[in-house]
This record gives sequence, structure tokens and C-alpha cells, in this order.
Amino acid sequence: MTRTPRPTKEAILDALPELAPYAREAALLHPERAEADRRNSSIGGPLLWPSDEPWPECSLPDESGPPGGPSVAMVPVAQIHRTDAPGPWWPPGIDLLQILWCPNAHWDPPRRQADLSPVLEVRWRRAADVTEVLAEAPAPSRYDEDGYLPRPCSLAVEPVTDFPFREELPAELRPRLEELLRETGDGGDAVTRLAGWKLGGRPTWHLTHPTAFSCDACGTKMTLLFTVASDGETGVVVGRHGELRLFTCPTDHRHPFQVDLH
Repeated sequence: MTRTPRPTKEAILDALPELAPYAREAALLHPERAEADRRNSSIGGPLLWPSDEPWPECSLPDESGPPGGPSVAMVPVAQIHRTDAPGPWWPPGIDLLQILWCPNAHWDPPRRQADLSPVLEVRWRRAADVTEVLAEAPAPSRYDEDGYLPRPCSLAVEPVTDFPFREELPAELRPRLEELLRETGDGGDAVTRLAGWKLGGRPTWHLTHPTAFSCDACGTKMTLLFTVASDGETGVVVGRHGELRLFTCPTDHRHPFQVDLH
């Protein structure tokens, strides 16, 4: 995966200091093919999973299976340790994030999940609490081979500062941002649209108008937690070679999350 060339945060804010209040921390997760270890951060690698905790399954009908068929074991998408990607997205006392999905697309997923995409499951943990580790995760009995079985990859983490898409900014700032984007010669990606596997930051909105999600439990505006990217290294393909984004409540990580496909 090609790393995103962009001006430094300092150069961006020197050119447009009014962007400072909209800056948001992020961590770009650059996948590198490797045999992952459950004690490390990874994409598509084994998870540090308690042996006494049931493995998530999906019982929803999908494109390749009839209604009422057997449940399908979910597969690991990502495991991130706090020490590898520190940032404001971590709840107090939590140091391990695990994301799984059903390896099949669903035409009619549950509310808060994205149409025509896998159904996600999220686990927040303290790694030290996992004393007895599940030796081997169950394999899915049915799956779509095209893009939903991530190849195991280690991660090179790049801390960055993310800035919002121009349509999310006040109208008076947009012409100055456009001028800055023309100066970079990049069309916008280098400043306002950091694409790829990402923890935190801001979503890209180059295909649709920006959308705001509110928490079902408390009404708070949700923030981007994680971005799943289509790329050749992991073999993941979501949407039309786009991104799948996971939004969570910044007030309480236990509140229901929201999934968006872009």
C-alpha cells in the first residue's frame, strides 16, 4: 500500500491556521504481509481471545446461503493494541480492540450495519484479563471468497493529523482550503482525505455528501473509530473497492456502533 504523501501538519496549519479547531488525531495502519501473532496488532491475524468466551457467529441469511441455514463463524478483521496506536479513541482502562465480521455480504443487515457488506462485531478488552487463550478460532462454514477473508498482515502504524472534508467546514473557509489543495497538486487527498486502513481521524466523503450519525443511546454525534480499506496487500474488497467505516459514541464505547459503506 502506498503511503499517503502530504504536507506536514505544521505546513497545513501555517497556510490555513483556521483549520486547527477541526484537526483530529488518527493512525494510518499500513498492512505488511506477515504471519501475525495473537499477541501483536494485525489485520486478518489470530486474536487474543478468551477460551471461555463464545466465538461470534452470524445467523443472518446472505447471498450464498438459504434462510434458516447454519450459523457462520465470523473471521478476524483487525486487532489493535493500545501500545501500538495510542490516541483519544481508547476508553479508560481498555488496551485492546478487536473487530470481526461475517465473511458474507448481506442484503438486509441489522439496523446500524451497512447494506451489501459483512456484519461487524466489536470487542474492547484489557489484554491482561485474557489469561486462558483460545487455541484456534473456528473456521467459517460458508464464505464469500471475494474480499472478505483478510490475508494476515502485520501493521506499520503512522500517527497523523486528519482534517475534515471541505463540505464539513464553514463556507467562508472552503475557498481558502481549495486554494491550499491546488497548491499541493493532489486534488484534496493529501490534506483532507486520508484514505486507507485507519484508526480514528475523519471519514472520507469524496463519493457522497457528508453524513452525521447520532448515537441511538444518548444522541451524541458519533465519531469515526475505524476504517476498513480495499487494498491488494490484505486482499480486502468492500463496496466498489471503497471503504467500510465504523462509527462509535465518544461518550460511552458500550453504546451501539454504526457502520457505513463508502
